[in-house]
Amino acid sequence: MKHERAAELLWDAWRTGERLDGLPEDVRPRDAAEGRAAQAALAELAGPVSGWKIAATTAYAQQHLGVPGPLPGALFERFHQLEGTPVPADTMTMGVAEPEFAFRMKADPGPGPSLGGVLDAVDTMFLALEMPDSRYTDHQHAGGPQLLADVACAGRFVEGAAVPDWRDLDLPGHAVVLHADGAEFARGHGGLVLGDPRLALHWLATELARTGHRLRPGDVVTTGTATKPCPIHAGGHVVADFGALGRVEAHFV
Repeated sequence: MKHERAAELLWDAWRTGERLDGLPEDVRPRDAAEGRAAQAALAELAGPVSGWKIAATTAYAQQHLGVPGPLPGALFERFHQLEGTPVPADTMTMGVAEPEFAFRMKADPGPGPSLGGVLDAVDTMFLALEMPDSRYTDHQHAGGPQLLADVACAGRFVEGAAVPDWRDLDLPGHAVVLHADGAEFARGHGGLVLGDPRLALHWLATELARTGHRLRPGDVVTTGTATKPCPIHAGGHVVADFGALGRVEAHFV
């Protein structure tokens, strides 16, 4: 089937580091449903899946990628790292890091979940750094279906410390400062993530249920960048400072 062939090409690009100018016309997904089918086939090759990411959660990112809204992508367990473990930089062609509010689920929130129902299904919120990547030479112009096939630019991510009492925090107004190699690079806040990282999580749960998927106990969800991404390089050091909530950092090798 064409979505399986698309997944094979993407996984080969992931393994070899070679990049695709685009999927061949005969296997290129034409719409979101075909993109999701290719993504599911890619997960069969790369799995197990540890959770989900949300791409294009800001108006700027949506305009940059030419997509009408956010995109869900599977996160692969093999690329999930705990803070303190050096992160390989030579496998990532996009070469950027993003500070994110992330969640770990303790239960399936069910079909058509309310916001409260989704939050009740959360085990913990934690701080994270995501290093998105793409298997395309020009992901900016790949289009939504091809980006979905390529797990919405999923790559590596680093799990930092858990945040207590997250449900009552003013996440939209909470400042985030991203530092690269000892210098401040960008400032942002939780409101850049679909208005609130908790709303982003609810969006994902709703979107997955609509398309025949579900959040599972133990799944992690990275909700989208709270600042503009910063470049990374081998030997570099990135720190995402979430103020009173803590910080998460990564060293790149």
